[in-house]
Amino acid sequence: ASVFQTPSAVQKIKELLKDKPEHVGVKVGVRTRGCNGLSYTLEYTKSKGDSDEEVVQDGVRVFIEKKAQLTLLGTEMDYVEDKLSSEFVFNNPNIKGTCGCGESFNI
Repeated sequence: ASVFQTPSAVQKIKELLKDKPEHVGVKVGVRTRGCNGLSYTLEYTKSKGDSDEEVVQDGVRVFIEKKAQLTLLGTEMDYVEDKLSSEFVFNNPNIKGTCGCGESFNI
């Protein structure tokens, strides 16, 4: 699979989808943005797109947009909470560089 989720990410996605019965999972993609080229997108989805890759882990469905599949190959999706923030974090082994603020990356 191109993306695998940590138990923390699986649990958080389950919590988020619990109140959204019309959504079947979340969709992960990349967009051109920021000072270094690409940034991740994460959104609820009601269906699997024709060219999406579907990754099912512990009952959680994550769909990877076609144009993001190679970029995200081998990426770990985690959910991290600390005193100041809580967020999904992508640990991507393909990244060659990131911007100083962490908003974008390049491959």
